[in-house]
Amino acid sequence: MTSLAVTGLARPRGWLRAHPLAADSLLAAATFATVLIGSVVNRRSGTLPPPGLGFVLLSALACACLVARRAAPRTVLCATSALTLVEVVAGRDDLPRTQIAMAVVVALYTVASRTERPAAWRIAALTVALLAGIVMLSGVPPWYSQENLGLLAWTGLAAAAGDAVRSRRAYIAAIEERAVRAERTREEEARRRVAEERLRIARELHDVVAHHIALVNVQAGVASHIMDSRPDQAKEALAHVREASRSALAELRATVGLLRQYGDPEAPTEPAPGLAALGHLVDGFARAGLRVDVSTASDLPGGPGPGMDAAGAAAVVGKLPAAVDLAAYRVLQEALTNVQKHAGPAAHAAVTLVRGPDALLVTVLDDGGDPPPEPGPPDATGRTSGGHGLIGMNERACALGGTCETGPRDGTPGFRVRVRLPLDGRTAGQPRLG
Repeated sequence: MTSLAVTGLARPRGWLRAHPLAADSLLAAATFATVLIGSVVNRRSGTLPPPGLGFVLLSALACACLVARRAAPRTVLCATSALTLVEVVAGRDDLPRTQIAMAVVVALYTVASRTERPAAWRIAALTVALLAGIVMLSGVPPWYSQENLGLLAWTGLAAAAGDAVRSRRAYIAAIEERAVRAERTREEEARRRVAEERLRIARELHDVVAHHIALVNVQAGVASHIMDSRPDQAKEALAHVREASRSALAELRATVGLLRQYGDPEAPTEPAPGLAALGHLVDGFARAGLRVDVSTASDLPGGPGPGMDAAGAAAVVGKLPAAVDLAAYRVLQEALTNVQKHAGPAAHAAVTLVRGPDALLVTVLDDGGDPPPEPGPPDATGRTSGGHGLIGMNERACALGGTCETGPRDGTPGFRVRVRLPLDGRTAGQPRLG
């Protein structure tokens, strides 16, 4: 029953909100009817004199002013108050003259509900004091009669009700604005996270594909070259091709598995690669013919020292934050892949890992080697254009608040990659990087 009543009232309420002038006209008519009924029902004696024509005309004019209460609330309040005072002062003494003040009550409520609180209370206090004071002085004695006190109570109640409605509207508007702002912030945060995730996945895919496909290309070229003269070595090269392609598929499966939705088959649970897998990475390049020497801070009292085992170098560096560990591995993977692609298999690469209290410094140098024919003209850094490896390394470093420097070596042939990855102050006790 309640739902039916609410549903039945929803349509007329919506129509009245869409047509405010019609709503105010109905309110003015209802107020005029209330004034007339009150002037007849409110008896002060046993006899009931009919209301005069002047009272009816003034009441109709005061109620008609309410049609414009939304457009000019203060003007309507002044007009209804003036018409009420005219009736109270000049009207007949044997009639209940204060019933016309119902128009003032509606006008005062409108002003209080549409005006800021300080101004609304000043206007309400002035209206109540002026109207009640004149009625008490000019009305039917005694001044404290029920009719006079009722006028004071109704006008004060109208001001309080209007202020309460204004406060509620302001509260609802603030809640709606806060909800809209929260929704907008949530959408912006979601878009930012999506963009970051897309960039991260793009970097992962590029690193995986560029590294392994480069190895497959080199090994396939070697196998094709020695297939007839040295079939045993050709078979070994093809085995390396198979292993590199298997690793590429595994890493691609792990990366694409991050895009699966809830309820899809579980993705592989292997951890993301880090410097712990540096030995495997270096061995892969060594099998492709690239010589890689790895050194750490302990090997460098005054400059680059002799190479050491890659796994041992990773152990010397120690445990790193997950994001830094992954970024360092991907930077080394991309840098060594670039050496393999651009400097040729006869090149020599030197990897240096230096860990300080606030950052990890990764340096990769190559001696230029005997570069193979390039597919395009070299760019300003000395590498061929069209690739995204250097861009990817720079993006990884910048995402962690670090720096990436790439370019030809000073005074000697070859290329240099130097990346600094902050550790967010999670380590201490190590010499500070210069």
